[in-house]
Amino acid sequence: MRLLAETALRSGALVLVGLAACALLRHRSAALRHSVLAASLLAAVAVVPLSILLPPVIVVFVPAAADPVAVAGDDIIVPATSAIERVSRRDAPPLPLVLWILGVGICGARLLRGLVNLLGTTRRAERLVRGPWAEMAAELSSASGSRRPVALLQTTNPGVLATWGLIRPCVLLPAGAQAWSRERIRIVLRHELAHIRRHDWFVQLIADLLRSIYWFNPLLWVACTILRRESEHACDDDVLGAGIEPGEYATQLLDIARQCRNGSIWSSAAAMSRPSTLERRIAAMLNPRLRRTALTRRALLGTAAALVALTFPLAAVRAAQEGPQPLTGSIYDVTGAVLPEVNVTLEDAQHVAASTTTDASGRFEFASVSPGTYVLQATLPGFKQLRQEVVLKTAADWDRAVTLQVGEVQESIAVREQRVPQSAAKPEGPSPIRVGGNIRPPRKIKDVHPVYPATMRDAGREGVVPLEAIIGRDGAVHSLRVLSAQIHPDFALAAADAVRQWRFEPTLLNGKPVEVVMNVSVEFSLSE
Repeated sequence: MRLLAETALRSGALVLVGLAACALLRHRSAALRHSVLAASLLAAVAVVPLSILLPPVIVVFVPAAADPVAVAGDDIIVPATSAIERVSRRDAPPLPLVLWILGVGICGARLLRGLVNLLGTTRRAERLVRGPWAEMAAELSSASGSRRPVALLQTTNPGVLATWGLIRPCVLLPAGAQAWSRERIRIVLRHELAHIRRHDWFVQLIADLLRSIYWFNPLLWVACTILRRESEHACDDDVLGAGIEPGEYATQLLDIARQCRNGSIWSSAAAMSRPSTLERRIAAMLNPRLRRTALTRRALLGTAAALVALTFPLAAVRAAQEGPQPLTGSIYDVTGAVLPEVNVTLEDAQHVAASTTTDASGRFEFASVSPGTYVLQATLPGFKQLRQEVVLKTAADWDRAVTLQVGEVQESIAVREQRVPQSAAKPEGPSPIRVGGNIRPPRKIKDVHPVYPATMRDAGREGVVPLEAIIGRDGAVHSLRVLSAQIHPDFALAAADAVRQWRFEPTLLNGKPVEVVMNVSVEFSLSE
């Protein structure tokens, strides 16, 4: 949910810029306003992968009420737990996540239903290859210099008049369209071919997909509505720019709207006679003071450059709050099982300590802890005491994964015997001196590469697992243990499972096999 919230804020900021630019350009052409808003929506889509791929630029801010570490008795006062903690608890998903998934499902189902309707209508339609429609389409395409093949499809639905498709665009015509006058055919095709040249259907589809993901953002609903309206205005301006009289065009558009008003209108298609935009469009086409100039290459490049200059920094910036945050974590044993009832102590530079105990799920939680350097200590009978220095700097530092090692068993045995008097000892000959140092290092004869844990990969975590093992006299790996307590158990288990399967030729010292201590470092990293 944290990544979703961050990308929603960045995307919303870009959409807000696009809406503000459209308001400032209200006296300019509809084609320019549409391009600005479309570019801002496409930038809002691009900001999601860019936020993951670009190296972060940390911007630290201090909240108004930021205080040093607040300690009350043995406890620290804590705010609500972070999103990272809630996910790692492996409990039921939080309510905001459930609501978001439900909203995405509803919006996505609505969009998918429109696409399915379009596909079904297209398959049932009859392609027009001859007649006035085909002749007029060829004439207009040749005049505009367009080389993209456009399919003219005659449907059986009297209310369908729409354009859709990217690679193979098509124009869906209503039943009875072949009986239309040549002037109406020219107006309709001029309008629909303008949609195809401008790629309006694809841009609108991307905007609708973005709205389905961030359905909770009202800016996207407003932006999608304005985007569709401006695309229709821009195509109307294209028709009027071809010399069609505004009054004639308005009359034809009203007649088409009366015929198509009972037909199905799909949100994913560019419909020429959409009733919700008809009144505004007619008022615009009859207004002689409006600019109707086509979009120039210079304006398009300027819009793209401005949004690129805004998108990349916005995607790279990461906010880091320099103030108290909850310090949480989980404590595991070397098998990956959680450890309850572990006594955890946090001590700051002034030796002010706060303590807590892990719950049944192995989780511990401290107060609103400010950035800095602390000493974290964890103790549990039967395990080695952990005492380590932790540095809290970035947001990820406030979520810890700790692994406790099994305690060492020590036993002291005293063997006593009476001293033999030196005078009673029998003289012996000189003992032979054993000369060593002739060692042959081990050679690996079986290698197994560790597998990156899927849970850690999906969570975006990385780590280095230091291991210590003993290569036995038989060449097998024995007594494998993890040397660091700051490694997530999923990483430790993945590394240990691979190293245990390694096999070596026995290490020979003076011709005899011996045990050898081996240190292994397994690095798990994610490439960009």
